[in-house]
Amino acid sequence: MQLNEVTIATVAIVIMAVITISLRLAPFVLFKNHEKTPKAVLYLGDVLPSAIIAMLVIYCLRNVSLFSSPFGIPEIVACAIVAVLQYWKENIIISLVGGTVIYMILIQLVFV
Repeated sequence: MQLNEVTIATVAIVIMAVITISLRLAPFVLFKNHEKTPKAVLYLGDVLPSAIIAMLVIYCLRNVSLFSSPFGIPEIVACAIVAVLQYWKENIIISLVGGTVIYMILIQLVFV
């Protein structure tokens, strides 16, 4: 029996949905008998967001060359815009959209 592409895609979507729902429900199942949140979970909640952001910044800047034109200037300016907008507005959507727009303007119009 040979499966067609629609069937394979449907099965893949169902598997991904089940895994996603399971991961979302896991904390409620694991910690349902605890009145207070465990210290390990509180620690991870404090530390992981900053660690994930740091990893994303490093990942996004991994291919920036400081030895060839434009010397990473668009990336540095865009990162600075994101940081300033986040500090000023405290809204992640505004920060990311603003940084993305500035970056695209710089690479498409300024550093051609």
